[in-house]
Amino acid sequence: MEENRVRGGDRSPARFSNVEERDSIAREFESQTHNNFNQQHICVVTETYPPEINGVAITLSRLVSGLRARGNRVSVVHPRQRNEQSLYGALDTEPDDIQVRGLPLPGYHGLQFGIPAGRLLKQAWSHHRPAAIYVATEGPLGWSAVRAAQRMGIPAVSGFHTNFHSYCKHYGVGWLQHVALRYLRWFHNRTERTLVSNEELRVQLEDLGFGNVGIIERGVDSQLFTPQRRCTKLRQEWGLSQDDLALIYVGRIAAEKNLAVAVQAYRAIKRFNDRIKFVLVGDGPLRRSLQKENPDLIFAGMRMGEDLGKYYASADVFLFPSETETFGNVTLEAMASGLVVVAYDYACAKLHITHGETGILVQLGDANSFVGSTCALVREPRDIKRIGRQGRQYVSYLGWERVVERFEALLMSAGKQARGGAASPLGRRRLAT
Repeated sequence: MEENRVRGGDRSPARFSNVEERDSIAREFESQTHNNFNQQHICVVTETYPPEINGVAITLSRLVSGLRARGNRVSVVHPRQRNEQSLYGALDTEPDDIQVRGLPLPGYHGLQFGIPAGRLLKQAWSHHRPAAIYVATEGPLGWSAVRAAQRMGIPAVSGFHTNFHSYCKHYGVGWLQHVALRYLRWFHNRTERTLVSNEELRVQLEDLGFGNVGIIERGVDSQLFTPQRRCTKLRQEWGLSQDDLALIYVGRIAAEKNLAVAVQAYRAIKRFNDRIKFVLVGDGPLRRSLQKENPDLIFAGMRMGEDLGKYYASADVFLFPSETETFGNVTLEAMASGLVVVAYDYACAKLHITHGETGILVQLGDANSFVGSTCALVREPRDIKRIGRQGRQYVSYLGWERVVERFEALLMSAGKQARGGAASPLGRRRLAT
């Protein structure tokens, strides 16, 4: 902006040596003004978005709302929801948003993947050209967006939000893991940059051949997720007094979340403390079987907003045995709510938890240690209160504002590199048509 003021602010026709110089400066100023308008338009392409409830959708919603609050024009491309009503109420879309056709995603009830929409995207982007696009998912819609951006010379940045290749072993198709990884690498290496949530994942992907990987961390809403939402009435509905103990899990009830370990920890505690309940918030393909096998568990279904905040805050210990996270937003939400998080030492937990001070860390993949660490924690009620309080204090500084600011800067830097003529992955590689 300073450069633009120097170029266009104080000059007047009387200072130009000739008409050609004046016209040249006028054209330059017009071009810069046009580019500044384009810099404010960012397009986000994703195959999951609210009203769907999952970590990726919620993260994108935070980023989009934050970009808009900073004065950017943001359009979101996502599959059209099959129902007009959801847990969020009536669907609320912005005028610039583009809804495309979608098909049900096998094994993920309520979610869809978007079909390719290259022609539609090129038409939309021809009318209102973005300075950059952010492709958050690697499905057919995401791929068509990368290809359309390449053909139009629009810089595309991608996000690695889900370890899809790691999911294969949990769904009986482990032999597909290497195939899925090759596709993901091929996909992401055709964008200007791939954004991940932490340094550990960045190193892992670069070791696997992913190029130009950057970091965009996550924030948490400490006003929404707060110990002040603790609800005595809700705990009574669970059959607990204020001195009893509530374990909680929030997320998809699916194979990749490794919930058998959390149930095992609960059963181990029950052997020496019967004043305890285990609450599971969320839904997924394993809910029916898990509920049938464990009728004493409390299945709360999908929760959102202040209601979700109340469920978090009304518990005491958050169990998170998943081994497939790229980050794990629920870790920060639980910490902000004053809970003690027991999680494996990687992703969000490794980044933000100090063992014994702001949470409990367990060696990745060691189920016995997960169970043992949870039991040891429960035997020390004073530690639960102390660690929960310190975890809340730590995450209270992790707001979304600085995350959005960095996200905006990363997208705009990709656009500036492309406009400046820097070598681009999209320009270097010929994509299949």
